[in-house]
Amino acid sequence: MPQFVIERDMPGVGKLGPAELKAASQGSCNVLRTLGPEIQWVHSYVTDDKIYCVYRAPSADIIRQHAETAGFPANSVAEVRATIDPTTAE
Repeated sequence: MPQFVIERDMPGVGKLGPAELKAASQGSCNVLRTLGPEIQWVHSYVTDDKIYCVYRAPSADIIRQHAETAGFPANSVAEVRATIDPTTAE
């Protein structure tokens, strides 16, 4: 299944505490359950003012639908074309 990276502009998000991040995660998971098993949240990176999320989904459209329903921005949705790491150089 295709994998996507979603960039969410969320000023101040890095200052959220564990309870607030848990609540946001629960909201996201609730929407994922309604959308069905074809969209999967892999993980997210929280920085000072953005969240970068990795999802598996059949299309960018369902990712945008998830964001809209959950009330999260999806400023950029990009399909991952390849994954590289230090072993790629060998």
